[in-house]
Amino acid sequence: MKIRHVNAGVFTTVENLEDTLTAPAEGFYWIDADTEDLELLQPVFGLHDLAVEDCLSEEEQRPKIEIYESHYFIVVNSIRFDDEEIFLRALNVFLGRHFIITVTKQKLNELRAIKPILWEQEVSEPDRFLYLLIDLVVDNYFLVGDRIEDKIEKLEEDILVHTKRSHLNEIIGLRSEILWLKKMLGPQKEVINVLNKKDLRLIDDQLQKYFSDIYENAVKISENFDTFRELMGNLREAYQSSIANRANEIMRVFTAITTIFIPLTLITGIYGMNFDNMPEVHTQYGYFIVLGIMLTLGLGMFYLFRKKDWI
Repeated sequence: MKIRHVNAGVFTTVENLEDTLTAPAEGFYWIDADTEDLELLQPVFGLHDLAVEDCLSEEEQRPKIEIYESHYFIVVNSIRFDDEEIFLRALNVFLGRHFIITVTKQKLNELRAIKPILWEQEVSEPDRFLYLLIDLVVDNYFLVGDRIEDKIEKLEEDILVHTKRSHLNEIIGLRSEILWLKKMLGPQKEVINVLNKKDLRLIDDQLQKYFSDIYENAVKISENFDTFRELMGNLREAYQSSIANRANEIMRVFTAITTIFIPLTLITGIYGMNFDNMPEVHTQYGYFIVLGIMLTLGLGMFYLFRKKDWI
């Protein structure tokens, strides 16, 4: 757990948790905590039991906002795209009049990235901290969306150039992740919409209007993921079409080869009959003549099929 006093974007480390009980003359306290620290934080700040229970739960938490008497509890999902896999990480935030507590189970990039922004904008209010933090979380969805789009384009190119059966697993896996993200984006949009429209006494009225910009971005992200879902459907159709065309090509080649060998099989079948009185059976060069005829017939049919672009 790290306790910082933030004033005009300047951080000062606070060693004693009891010092955060009263509001500072200027600025606010930012407490960056793990779930294990909630046992100490709950009695000090009067954190609601249900909110603490949500933070400690092993189950996946949906984005939400809970309004309590002395503080707000907000859950948003941070997004990461590592090693071709998409991860959502819960970011739990307790917002008070003079403090903000961020609780995570894993370290999040947004909490590292927020520090220079606070210093640059000389932030001294916890509600403005909340705004900038959620703005960072939402912006990261655009970055992940760009990477997903690049992956879709590359997958589409690979399918058109050389279709592999492994591509189907990639399509199904990526589509499932997109649908899962789309499902989680709905509640997250609603949380931002509440921060934008609902009368919230712990958030300044002027600042609250800025949440509308974040909400618009969240809507754009949701629309982008709708587009990705449609593109994955198109990719699956392209894959199936490519596989069907490939099967047709293989069958066409096999059919052409079979057609070439049918007359050759007929000739060998006729001359394979064990009759004494057969024309050309006792001819000195009959064997080579028949081979020549078979070779000429086979090459002629092969040339004809190639000319008609059948093989």
